[in-house]
Amino acid sequence: MSETTRASAPPRAVPLAELAARHGLSVSGARPSLPAYVRQLWARRHFITAFSRAKLAAQYSQAKLGQLWQVATPLLNALVYFLIFGVILEARGGMSTGDYIPFLVAGVFVFTFTQSSVMSGVKSISGNLGMVRALHFPRASLPIAFSLQQLQQLLYSMIVLAAITIGFGHYPTWTWLLIFPALLLQFVFNAGLAMIFARLGSHTPDMAQLMPFVLRTWMYASGVLFPLRAMIEDNDTVPLWAADVLEANPAAVYMDLIRYAMIDTPQYSGVPSLTWAYALGWALVIGIGGFVYFWKAEERYGRG
Repeated sequence: MSETTRASAPPRAVPLAELAARHGLSVSGARPSLPAYVRQLWARRHFITAFSRAKLAAQYSQAKLGQLWQVATPLLNALVYFLIFGVILEARGGMSTGDYIPFLVAGVFVFTFTQSSVMSGVKSISGNLGMVRALHFPRASLPIAFSLQQLQQLLYSMIVLAAITIGFGHYPTWTWLLIFPALLLQFVFNAGLAMIFARLGSHTPDMAQLMPFVLRTWMYASGVLFPLRAMIEDNDTVPLWAADVLEANPAAVYMDLIRYAMIDTPQYSGVPSLTWAYALGWALVIGIGGFVYFWKAEERYGRG
């Protein structure tokens, strides 16, 4: 090959990845590492809390009673359940009215916390596509913010629950302090569950239509409306081990922690250590697992 031919040969093409690395460029919207993702979330903690408060304030802004519906809605549900299960069906498991009403209201309030977190999580990405596509931020901020919104709403309900519990003769003791770690563990669990369904709902919009049926089934299987063990022991066709399985499910676990803390009856005279172990285990498994599951699809949210 002559010198002229060698000089006119085109330069070697540089691979795009090598060129990007040479100039410090990265793919737009690429998923960061897990530690970096956690740091990004922490940096936007003020956005998460402000967003949750704004959603809470706007939730009933068009209603004349405004924020009173935060408490009135679960209370009305509890009233309906009391008339059906407590009066008509007499599914109290031998509990008196003074014990059953705090039992029922606590169950409705605590389960509603999980139920609303899941429903908000399902629509947290698909219902906020404009924000997801226009702004760059860790997408996990949305399901976490919606779970935080539901926690704030529950705290208002807990004031009403305390008044009802005291009104029926169950006065505060040191066990009421256990409410705070119980709600913290439930919040971690709810946030993880919300992130799982946020990922599923972002690609399957029909998930939002299916979830009410799933959650209603979960409610009946968790002892929200009646004492599970008493009902199973009264039914000869159901094996006793079924009560252990149902009481170990997370919805029943977190309800039991609140009931053990607030209701002073022989049935709830002490908090079993196994219940706390279940609560911690569910919070770690679902909270951390849901976060990692959501993070793995970070770069796909809002596309397609």
